[in-house]
Amino acid sequence: MMEKLRLSSPVSSLRGVGRAKEQALGKMGIFTLRDLIGHYPRAYQNKGEICSVTVAASLCRAVGSVPPAAFVLTVAGEPRVSMIRRGLTLLKFKAFDESGTLEITYFNQPFLKDVFRTGRAFRFWGKPSLAAGRLNLTSPVYEPYYDGISLPAIVPVYPLSAGISQKFISGLIGEALKVAAGELRDPVPPSLLETNGLCTLPYAVRNIHLPENPEALERARRRLAFDEIFTLSLAMHAQRSERASTGAPKMGDGDISPLKSLFKFELTGAQNRAIEEIGNDLGKCAPMCRILCGDVGSGKTAVAAAAAYITVKNGYRCALMAPTEILAKQHFSDLEPIFSSLGIKSALLCGSMTASEKKRVRESFVSENAPSLIIGTHALISDGVEIPDLGLVITDEQHRFGVNQRAALKEKSQNAHSLVMSATPIPRTLSLVIYGDLDVSRLDEMPPGRQKVGTFLVDESYRARLLGFIRKQKAEGHRTYIVCPAIEEEENKKKEEDPEEMANLFLVQDKNEGEPPLKGAVQYAETLRTHLPDLNIGFIHGKMKTAEKDRVMETFVRGDLDVLVSTTVIEVGVNVPEATLMVVENAERFGLSQLHQLRGRVGRGKAKSYCILVSDSESQRSKERLETMCRTNDGFAIAQADLQMRGPGDFFSQNGTFRQHGGVKMPFSQSLEDSSLSDAAVDSAMRIITEDPDLSKEENRNLRFIVDIVRKNAENTVN
Repeated sequence: MMEKLRLSSPVSSLRGVGRAKEQALGKMGIFTLRDLIGHYPRAYQNKGEICSVTVAASLCRAVGSVPPAAFVLTVAGEPRVSMIRRGLTLLKFKAFDESGTLEITYFNQPFLKDVFRTGRAFRFWGKPSLAAGRLNLTSPVYEPYYDGISLPAIVPVYPLSAGISQKFISGLIGEALKVAAGELRDPVPPSLLETNGLCTLPYAVRNIHLPENPEALERARRRLAFDEIFTLSLAMHAQRSERASTGAPKMGDGDISPLKSLFKFELTGAQNRAIEEIGNDLGKCAPMCRILCGDVGSGKTAVAAAAAYITVKNGYRCALMAPTEILAKQHFSDLEPIFSSLGIKSALLCGSMTASEKKRVRESFVSENAPSLIIGTHALISDGVEIPDLGLVITDEQHRFGVNQRAALKEKSQNAHSLVMSATPIPRTLSLVIYGDLDVSRLDEMPPGRQKVGTFLVDESYRARLLGFIRKQKAEGHRTYIVCPAIEEEENKKKEEDPEEMANLFLVQDKNEGEPPLKGAVQYAETLRTHLPDLNIGFIHGKMKTAEKDRVMETFVRGDLDVLVSTTVIEVGVNVPEATLMVVENAERFGLSQLHQLRGRVGRGKAKSYCILVSDSESQRSKERLETMCRTNDGFAIAQADLQMRGPGDFFSQNGTFRQHGGVKMPFSQSLEDSSLSDAAVDSAMRIITEDPDLSKEENRNLRFIVDIVRKNAENTVN
């Protein structure tokens, strides 16, 4: 007798899943039926609105390119198959509705001749076009159409991998949904659902895959977005509650007067407040876990130096880990002279050092005259690195490190205090989610005398003037950054896909439909060399090896390059006071907080600096967002505006994971536009944890199970 299917059953228990399909599904992260129902559509096709041949033809004549549409057509005659060249066959036939006739074409599918019999009706989905005055559909998706039998109006489109088709994955998910109908339980208490106007989990799961209508789909997405924020917030606050019970070095002496006397500037009120908060934490037995959050140039390094000084002064050692070697060396050059003046020894450990140099530095950590301040890159967490008496771990630009990387450094000493720094200003609600296990110190005040960066929004018509402005920066001894959203323009070209997938290139949920094509850093650098032959131009992007990126960056720092064309890898970079111009191409493709980060790369010297946002987007929403950048330089105000206009998506990486916390996948929160829902999710999580810290009450036990899964995923993920 066949064993009853459960959500925990392997996918191989489903009909049609042999060894090859099982391996292909495994590459997609699908191993069980529960994984199948968690494999959500990436978009949807709205096939419920049937378009007529006459209407489609009129639209094509009026506006040219039109979006894909659904047609119900009857095959008018036997398909004709012809060979265009070796390896390329063409199948053509005519089909009609009550309004007119069009021609349908398929490539390399001669077997369809037996499918499209004269007189049979089908629902087709594809992008109509005109050729020689005749309406055409090329390789549309098709389904047999029978009177009295309804076809789904909203059809899901799933992420795929080699060997897995839409039809196949849809069938498997349909089988898994049958099992879920009898087994899936809702972990969220009914009272919480009622308070927030949310549907049940079984309803949400069913309608995210097989929406009854657009309203049902929206209710499902809203519920799943709530769950993502709610469960992550629960996990973070539960972790915070557990952390309070462990011990840490207690540092009673918090006087930093000797250090402050060496600063060549007065600390701002925000810096003094943050130092006081950190000092209070270091003076407790519970381990500090705090994030220092503030704009580029707000003075995070000085605050970190104060934290390190308190640690060393109390007999412990401090490790500071930076995401790039250039940044680590910059921290060392800034801090080593100051700490040396105070009689405190520092050391630098980087991956590019020779084996003998790294061995000498590692051995110094356990020597009698060991350095008290240790600065480095990922080399600090490599095997063989021991740091005795480690009292404080500082990570800079922490969202560039995975959870495992940060934890590996912290584990160099049990229960060490932890301070992380980020230049991404985060609104209150998101900080409670992303940093739910951290206390937050905000540097919301800029040092006096720092000039505001002038920000302007232009379109392609300003290109000649922009090139002249770049040349002007060079003439005045300054340098220019240019940021492109892609590495190479080839990234934007549609790859040839099988006929079923060709129609899926045009999706109703495609947010970038109608946006200008992306500029690639590699090609654009070559274009600039043609237009500005008298300037030295280089490029840098994330796929380059670390040593090569560092070499190019150092060339720009030295002044051997006048213009650096880059992807967003320079979002985290070094201090280049001579850089006075930031140009962002396809600015509509970036989130406001990311644009603000990029703008922070300039304006670090005494000269007036500028940020030029280049966009030809016709979207009114994009224009409103970019105009916000021109109106204010306040990072927290920008982050709040982006949250209100776009939802939390700006704080996610491209694959739908929180950039700030390990990589936990949150695809529905990424597209959430209702910030009040995220507020409700966070507040609900905080209330439940306050009333039931270990989630032991009967109504919360299922939540405990979910929280454990979320935390495990966070711990096992590296950005």
